[in-house]
This record gives sequence, structure tokens and C-alpha cells, in this order.
Amino acid sequence: MSTTSTTPSQKAGEGDWSPDQYLLFRDARNRPVQDLITFLGPDYSPKRIVDLGCGPGNSTELLAARYPSAHISGVDSSPAMVAKARATLPSIAFSEADLRTYTPEPGTDLLFANAVFQWLRRSERIPTITRLLLTQQPGRGVLALQMPDNYDEPSHRAMREAAAAPGPWTPYFARFSRDSDSGSGNDSGTPDRDPLETPLEYYNALRPHCRAVETWTTRYVHVLAGHEQIVEWVRGTGLQPFLHALPAEGGVREAFVAEYRRRLEREYPLAVDGSVLLEYPRRFVVAFR
Repeated sequence: MSTTSTTPSQKAGEGDWSPDQYLLFRDARNRPVQDLITFLGPDYSPKRIVDLGCGPGNSTELLAARYPSAHISGVDSSPAMVAKARATLPSIAFSEADLRTYTPEPGTDLLFANAVFQWLRRSERIPTITRLLLTQQPGRGVLALQMPDNYDEPSHRAMREAAAAPGPWTPYFARFSRDSDSGSGNDSGTPDRDPLETPLEYYNALRPHCRAVETWTTRYVHVLAGHEQIVEWVRGTGLQPFLHALPAEGGVREAFVAEYRRRLEREYPLAVDGSVLLEYPRRFVVAFR
């Protein structure tokens, strides 16, 4: 799934994603999409493409520009994201789907996934990717994906630390600790996503079904106007599960975000011009069926 700052105008339903919040940093979020497309090469020309976790359609738009003769569709689990994508690209078919059960149409050459599989639990992630890969025709299909690999980055570690600190949010996060203790949640005891597997795990899982597997990590460095801009960046992605766990009324979310920002101020020193540098590693995997 799914990203220059403005005030978001489109409000997503409670518990859903905000397309406009995500798109505040569109150019920066598009860089890995462009890099993944570029890796496929100037002579690659798929006929049928599915944009998995298409978000608000920013990745779909780049795919359509690069492959104008291809049949392109997009799927996402967020109704708000799908609605935004349809409004932006009315000539492309978008639909709601859960990647854990979704099956692409036969003959899909390229399964393209921009920042979506990191949202699956570790037990589901590689099995889902493998199942989708196996729907493609041998010798023809390509599955190309990228995922943020920032579980241990200061921006995301600070979310877990803030959630563990005492505050009005404590009762709302307590159930995640209980889920973690019982083995039904992730190990952090928070609503955070699970860390990614190693490159070797991806290679070993996919290589038996492929002609080749390529994987690499790129560490992007984004220059942002200040610590509040880091908050706004992750408010559209990684911070969402934490905010959704808290009540919208009563100031609990605001208090939690303030605690989170205080921790960011300790983690990210200001540059000489008052900006901050947000380092953002992303894992790329391209499997050639």
C-alpha cells in the first residue's frame, strides 16, 4: 500500500487510511517505485500488470506512464485508498482485495508491490508472496516488490518506546502486551508490524520457483523541514496502527504524538539549516518466474 507538506483535506473513515496524508510526501515515496521500475530495464514490456497494494494510485500512475500499452489494474485493502485511486486514474480498474486471499487474473506478467507486504504478519508474509508468484506463468512472470525495512530505525523504535512509557495511552496499549505474552501478537507488545525476514530467507523461499531472484537494500535519506515533518511522514504509514488503537476523542492521541515527538527530537539532531535527515532503508526483491 501504499508520499512537501500541506494540510490533509480528504478524511478517511475511522480505522482506514488517509490518502491525502500519505501523499503529503508523494515525490519522496515515489523514488523507490521509480527505482524498482528502472531495475526491470528499458526493454521489459509486460502486457498485463497488477499493482498490489496500490494505495492512492501513485505507483499505478508511474506504471501506466512507463508501460502505456499494458493492461494495468490495482488492488488495495483500504476503501479510502481505492476511492482516491479511482478518482485520480478513472481509466484504470481498481478494486478492494486482501492479498492473503487475492488471486490475480491468469496471464499477469508483472505483479508489482510498492510498500505493502510489510503490513502482513511474519507468518503470512513469505507464504503470501510465494503463493502470488506461483500464479504466474513460468518463463514469463515477474514479481517485483519493495518494503520499508525500518523496524529498528529511530523513527519506528521511538513509537514502541513511547507506547511503553506511562501515559494516558497505557490502558489502550496494554492489550497488545497481553496478546504478545500469549503468542497471538507480535513480540513488541504494540500494534507495530513485524520486522522483515533476511534477504537469505526471501532468496531461499522464492528461488526454487524462479529462474532468478534479485534482492538488495537501498538506504534513502530524506531531508525534512523538522521533527514535525517526521511525525507527518509516519502519520500516513507506520504510526497509523498506534493511532488507530487510541480513542479519537479526549486528547489521548495528541498526548501520545507529543511523547513520540519528544523522542524524535532526541534521536534526530538538527542540521545546520534547521532540517532533519530521515534515513529510510527499503528492501527490494525481484523474482523472475
